[in-house]
Formats: sequence, C-alpha cells, structure tokens
Amino acid sequence: MSSTDADVAVIAAQLGRTPRGIHAIGHRCPCGNPDVVSTEPRLPNGTPFPTTYYLTCPRVNSRIGTLEASGLMKEMQDRLGTDPELAAAYRAAHEAYLADREAVRVSCDMEVPEIEGISAGGMPDRVKCLHVLAGHALAAGPGVNPLGDEVLGILGDWWAKGPCVTVEPAGPVVE
Repeated sequence: MSSTDADVAVIAAQLGRTPRGIHAIGHRCPCGNPDVVSTEPRLPNGTPFPTTYYLTCPRVNSRIGTLEASGLMKEMQDRLGTDPELAAAYRAAHEAYLADREAVRVSCDMEVPEIEGISAGGMPDRVKCLHVLAGHALAAGPGVNPLGDEVLGILGDWWAKGPCVTVEPAGPVVE
C-alpha cells in the first residue's frame, strides 16, 4: 500500500526525523498509523539499504529493545542450532524476504548488487535484530517468519493505549 503525505508526517514523528527511501507502507497498526515501512533497497543518497521492512513505531521498538536486552536473541539463536524445523522455516523466511526486496528493486528499477543475497536480522543462520524480524512478520503476515511471529506474540497489544504519535493535519495557510 502506498504512502500518503499524512503517513509520511506520522512516520517522521515516529522516527524523530525525515524518513528516507519509503517505497510503501508495509503494515498498519490497529490504531491506523503506519508501523512498518517498506524501504527501497538503495537510499536517496546512494547507500545500499538491506532492511526492506523498517519498524517505525517507537512504542513497539522500545518493547523489542527490552526483549533484546533480556537475552531472547541468544535463546532463539540456540534453538536454531537444535531445531531443524525452526531452522528450515527461518531459512524460508530469509528467502521470502529476499523475494520481497527483489520485487521492490524491480518496481523501482534499481540495481543494488552490494546487498544481493543478504536479508536482514541475521537471517538465515543468526538472530541479530528482533526489530527486523518483527517488522517482516507484520508486513508478510503470520506464518512467514517464525521468530518474528514469536516476538509479536510476546509483545502483546502494544497499540492498546492508542496511537504512539498523533499528527495534526496541515490546514490551509492563512495570510
């Protein structure tokens, strides 16, 4: 789903800066705000950007930061080494991520050989960023990224208190 000027204003408020390389809204929070953006694989300044799904909601980002600090990534990493079904599903998530980025790359008519074969979040063999895994799980939907789905299950209803940010619509300029 494409972004509107209002979406970009919300994302800027969420990030505390002007967003870069937005391709589309990857997911909307139940509150209505964008919470994941799909980014172009090369930022406007020319930098390759492998994070196709960028989690923008500060509330969910904070909760995920707490999970990362709790040791959850190490526990998930250990499970990848002992659970062949989980490892296979995680590898499939990596392939799905690459296919999604390729679709964005083609639609933007960009060449980005620097990140070819590289997904994000440590996939397919490591767990190094729960934010990316959760963003992928939100954008792709349940059943695509097993560890992202687990993170979302642990987070609970982060939107229950209402939108993480509100932005007043710009009205007409009165002179």
